Amino acid sequence: MKSAAVTTSKWVELIRFLRTESAGGAMLIASGMIALIWANSSAGGLYVQALSAPLGPMPVHLWINDGLMAVFFLLVGLELRREMTVGELASASRLAAPAIAAIGGMLVPAVIFSAFNYHDLTLMRGWAVPVATDIAFALAVLSVLGSRIPIALKVFLTALAIIDDLGAIVVIALFYSTSLDLTMLGGAVVVIAVLWGLGQAGIRSLIPFLLGGAILWVLVYRSGLHATLAGVALAFLLPASETDKSSPAQRVEHALHPWVGFLILPLFGLANAGLNFGTLPAHAWRDTLALGTAAGLVFGKQLGVFGAVTLAARLKLAVLPAGVTRTQLYGGCILCGIGFTMSLFIGDLAFRATPRGDEIKLAVFVGSLVSAVAGLIVLALATRRR
Repeated sequence: MKSAAVTTSKWVELIRFLRTESAGGAMLIASGMIALIWANSSAGGLYVQALSAPLGPMPVHLWINDGLMAVFFLLVGLELRREMTVGELASASRLAAPAIAAIGGMLVPAVIFSAFNYHDLTLMRGWAVPVATDIAFALAVLSVLGSRIPIALKVFLTALAIIDDLGAIVVIALFYSTSLDLTMLGGAVVVIAVLWGLGQAGIRSLIPFLLGGAILWVLVYRSGLHATLAGVALAFLLPASETDKSSPAQRVEHALHPWVGFLILPLFGLANAGLNFGTLPAHAWRDTLALGTAAGLVFGKQLGVFGAVTLAARLKLAVLPAGVTRTQLYGGCILCGIGFTMSLFIGDLAFRATPRGDEIKLAVFVGSLVSAVAGLIVLALATRRR
């Protein structure tokens, strides 16, 4: 009886989490639409001024992308840590399918992008833009079909996206960091060591960890590594417990979900989705940068994810999600081409403050929209057949 109650509790928590992600995805879609309308209205100049307005040492745009997004990455790190401990990534059998699918879903889009842009090293800085999946956006699309979508498919996509985010974190650390300041990097290592020591000493108060996290963010930002990596590091330093829901890690994760879903990601969408179509060059859509990005999202993601997981199942390296038909699985794989948040984020790192940044936005919008509509159609037809 106790085991059944624990299992039921986990499913309730999972459903609550998925609903939060779906609602957050809807907020993200709304903020992106507002940004597009604002940037193309008569008040478009005010949009640019608001984002470039100085706020202390950085403009508003950087506070959102480098500051608030560090909180988003803290939540991603906490979710990844939890899933690796007690969730869908806790065992090899559960990990295999989403992990293989995520790897395929990163490699194939990168290859497709490179096939379009290998001739120009400057354009190749955007190779990682189409490799990411926006799970909040994807779950928001899935919510349109409600209970007709098997919960196993939602769990599979969520686990895949978490691994995908881990891959994006590694990519950012390795390929989108500037020249390193070893003094600042050494200071960051010292702070990490102190926070680890506090955890080992049994400290459960959040105050020293949050203060240490703020100092760590400053040091990482000034070291040349991307500041959002401080959020990931803090996620693995917060004391956690598999049985104690009041542990610092669990408390922070629970507290951050609504803030990230309903404030931070919408602000990110508002700050990064404001593409002014009037300033785009006439050849923008014919440019290989845009074509490679959109093709990577629309075709690369579905081919990479579906192809990798199907091949792994045939080779008996992984087990497909239970109760999910091949057509439903394929529809879910198409939705992986929705790369809104992380794709725009990496695009900003690669082409910040350059005209190429607008081309990336255009391609991400089109690729994500096509993937959302196509995935929704396939899933609707698959559920109708059933």
